[in-house]
Amino acid sequence: MPNMYDSAYDLEKAIRESEEFKGLKSAFEAVMNDASAKKMFEDFRDTQMELQQKQMQGQEITEEEIEKARGVVELVQQHEAISTLMQEEQRLNQVINEISQIITKPLEELYGSQQG
Repeated sequence: MPNMYDSAYDLEKAIRESEEFKGLKSAFEAVMNDASAKKMFEDFRDTQMELQQKQMQGQEITEEEIEKARGVVELVQQHEAISTLMQEEQRLNQVINEISQIITKPLEELYGSQQG
C-alpha cells in the first residue's frame, strides 16, 4: 500500500522537474537579477500583502489605496520581465489547482454522494 506522504514527495519532485516550475524559476531569477525590476516587483508584493492583511482584519481599504495598487499593477504589467514572471506563476498555479482537484476527488465524491 503506497504511503500518502511518499506520493506527496513524488509529486513535489515532479513539480520541481516540470517545465512550468522551470519556467517560473528562470523568470523569477531574471527579475531578481535586474535591480529596478526587483524593486518594482517587491513594491508590488508589499502592496498586495498590505491590502490582503487589511482585508483579513476587516479594515476599510481606501479609494486612495486602491488607486495606488492599480498604479503599481499597471507598472509591473508593463515591465516585460515581471509580466513574464506573472504569466509563469499563473501557469504553475493552474497546474497546482488541477492537481488539487484530482487529490481532493475522494472527498468530493464522498460528500457529493450525500446530495440528492
